[in-house]
Amino acid sequence: MFRRTVDGEILDFGTTGALRDSNLLMYDRQTESWWQEFGGEGVIGHYAGRRLEQLYLSIVSWDEFKTAFPDGKVLSRPASGRPYGQNPYAGYDRPGSTPFLFSGDTDPRLPAVERIVAIERGNAAWAVSFSTLADERVVRASVAGEDIVVFWMPGTASSLDSGSIASGRDVGAAGIFSPMGPDGSTLSFAAGADGRITDEQTGSRWNIFGQAVSGPLAGSQLDPLPGRSGQLWFSWAVYRPDTVVYPATP
Repeated sequence: MFRRTVDGEILDFGTTGALRDSNLLMYDRQTESWWQEFGGEGVIGHYAGRRLEQLYLSIVSWDEFKTAFPDGKVLSRPASGRPYGQNPYAGYDRPGSTPFLFSGDTDPRLPAVERIVAIERGNAAWAVSFSTLADERVVRASVAGEDIVVFWMPGTASSLDSGSIASGRDVGAAGIFSPMGPDGSTLSFAAGADGRITDEQTGSRWNIFGQAVSGPLAGSQLDPLPGRSGQLWFSWAVYRPDTVVYPATP
């Protein structure tokens, strides 16, 4: 997800219908520049070489969203006739499958269609797989000197597994945050046997949005950090083959 303001101008985007390394190419209607979805970089036209500002994004279930944000706004077009609950690419992300419309080499460190959380900071790139997150639930790291914490929780269906999105297998959801608490101190997080994430300093419980939902810090919010959550490994690694994959191998 990106901020669509460039040099003070709000841009409107559409899809070109073209792919590069199986990654979407967008265009803006103001200048008809083409933009790579990976990294938000302008690749053709007036804005070639410019980058959109990346914003925080987490793909979560509708149930999680409406519970945390009962007054949240939903972007939709009522009675549009669009089949929002259907997926025309059933099986796209099933383990062992070959990426559709991708002809490049895949990085063998992770399965090609493995979901990852990935972060770029300057020249550094770091990633952790959803499989690892499902085992550990909480992962801490430092990327280019910036401390981060990644939460993972089950309960979000894959939009690419089944013809009906609601029937897709559970791939979970992840969020990327600063581990700094409301008083400026660094919190340490862990997941209990029940999967609930708490901080070790106060025992407060935190949800996938980085909100403390119970305990002494209830009502507090961790700062969300820009990154890619739910990106498929092959489409990240083709652009950032220098990525450090957690956990680091000897």
